[in-house]
Amino acid sequence: MTMTLLPTQQLPDQLTFICPLTIEAAGEKSSGASGGGSVPQFRMVAYTGGLMRIEGFPHPVVVDLEGLAIDRQDIPVRLDHQSRQGVGHTQRVAVENGSLIAEGLVSRDTSWARDVIRSGQNGFPWQASIGAAVIDAQFIPNGQNVTVNGRTFDGPIHVVRKATLKEISFVDNGADSSTSARIAANSKEQSSMPHGTQSQATTVVTDPKPVTPSTTEPTAPKAPTSDSPSPARPATLAARATEDVSDAPRRDDQNAPMMQMRKQMAEETRRIQAIRSTCDGKHPDIEAQAIEEGWDVTKTELHVLRASRPQVPVAMQGAGSRLPGAGGNPQVFEAVALMASGLPSSRVQALYAEPVLEAADKLRGIGVQEFCEMACGQQLPRFRRDATGWLQAAFSSASLPGVLSNIANKMLLEGYNYVEDAWRRIAKIASVNDFKEHTRYRMTGSFKFQQVGPDGEIKHGQLDEQQFGQKADTHGIMFALTRQMIINDDLGAFTDIPRQIGMGAAESIAEAVWSLWLRNPLQSDGKAFFHADHNNYSEGADTALSIDGLTAAEVLFAQQVKPNGKPLGIMPSLLLVPPGLKVAAEMLMKSLQLNETTTTNKAKPATNPHAGKFDVVSSVYLSNTSFANASNKAWYLLSDPNRLSAIEVAFLNGVDRPTVEKTDADFSTLGVQFRGFIDF
Repeated sequence: MTMTLLPTQQLPDQLTFICPLTIEAAGEKSSGASGGGSVPQFRMVAYTGGLMRIEGFPHPVVVDLEGLAIDRQDIPVRLDHQSRQGVGHTQRVAVENGSLIAEGLVSRDTSWARDVIRSGQNGFPWQASIGAAVIDAQFIPNGQNVTVNGRTFDGPIHVVRKATLKEISFVDNGADSSTSARIAANSKEQSSMPHGTQSQATTVVTDPKPVTPSTTEPTAPKAPTSDSPSPARPATLAARATEDVSDAPRRDDQNAPMMQMRKQMAEETRRIQAIRSTCDGKHPDIEAQAIEEGWDVTKTELHVLRASRPQVPVAMQGAGSRLPGAGGNPQVFEAVALMASGLPSSRVQALYAEPVLEAADKLRGIGVQEFCEMACGQQLPRFRRDATGWLQAAFSSASLPGVLSNIANKMLLEGYNYVEDAWRRIAKIASVNDFKEHTRYRMTGSFKFQQVGPDGEIKHGQLDEQQFGQKADTHGIMFALTRQMIINDDLGAFTDIPRQIGMGAAESIAEAVWSLWLRNPLQSDGKAFFHADHNNYSEGADTALSIDGLTAAEVLFAQQVKPNGKPLGIMPSLLLVPPGLKVAAEMLMKSLQLNETTTTNKAKPATNPHAGKFDVVSSVYLSNTSFANASNKAWYLLSDPNRLSAIEVAFLNGVDRPTVEKTDADFSTLGVQFRGFIDF
């Protein structure tokens, strides 16, 4: 079976569409397979080519009637799709005028067949369910449309292009409300039923109502005589006695139920069409409920209008009474605040789903006071008259503090990511679990495999280490939603503060890393980290960033050794430069051909031996004069920090992003305070 589906969607390979069952009187005679006996008939309009809600399919389904294969005309008819619960069989199944038609007999002599007949006599609203095997299905996404069965449908929907009809069952639930069916049977002779017994036509609609009975009063049945068979239980759901052709008035009375049924079906069709027009494919759940529960157009329009309004969060007032409009999504208010902050729309769209963004857009431009009032879901006192009462009422709710904290966290993180973080490219990120001094060890011993002697003894590796210290500290700052912000009613002012704090957090880390780097601290041997004796430092005119300078630095890097004197065996992968050398470094890494000036008796290569060899990393801190030892000419070759790092940055419990928490304001501060902090 082939399907055109969403990438992660798995749809069922069977579908069942169901139609309401209409019970009516019919005038044609039919004989059963056993001959002579009255056999109930059924005729149904099983499917009209419209949209259906089918279990297992996440979107409405349309079956392409042109692709529906009918392998046989005598299809089994069952009860509730159980093969052992036989009811009858079809005699004709066909697609006519854009609808699936099925006719047949309740031909089985089983308890289930008798139950269908007797239940129908008692007025039970049987429905017919048609089961089919899905051969080929196509998904039509939102924003596209497709023409099927002579009608145009808007996505998202599933179109079953090919299917094979398998069986038909009597059930008690429905799907396609535009379809209908009928079951009828006749007595073989007029005397096979009590004289005057006429079951009236009943149309099963969404709001079932019996058809007005005929004005002809039924007479009491005559007692059976020995010359005529006793009237057995009628084998029909609806029946009428054979009548004289010349009895015109009685024919009119008997046709009245049929006309009434047709009128009701027409009214039901118009009601369903009006509901679908009102929902316009945008509210499938409301559309299905309205059709199923018999809503009129006015009630449907009211529910569609309510569903179109922006949702607000749940809030409780007084003794648990829920305020109007409560019950929405707090993310709507987060999105409103981020829009007010000036955050690019692409960033906001990446954070929230489309329904949230649509609701937030309708609240664009509201101030702080209205924002807090809507977010906490209750009417607050006038702030200018009772500022303390306003704050207590607003922040005693469960929703507003959480919404503001989430907004502050997002804006703080946004600011945190604005600042240059080139240090992450050259440093190893580590984690500590407290604020004590931690001693770190870098293992540099010899673990070279050695040949195993005849005695089978494997030699122990020699473990050397380089020791360095590390200690995490807390860095943070306070900020507040102040009385002045609330009076000015400027939501953007509140969102700008945590963004600035986020930038400050990122700057504090960058300054700590680069100030340590440029300070070039002393090591345990009393010499600076970058020192000629450590084979990692060189200076002079010939160390300028160039082909020759890179070659010399690469050779120097390769000559580094472990404490045991053996080669370090690690090659550089990063080229760290200040802004003044960034363009030159990128040209050296990207240019394949060279155009260097030659000197006397010294040839220059035509191709670049270092093209693509190192990743260029640049930081503005390296040449900033506010840092000691800053230079616009010094550059570095470094190995991958995960292999052998020159510097390590540790965060408490590995949390490398700042955190925002709401705190109670000091007595001297009229407002609500927040604190942002990071531990590294």
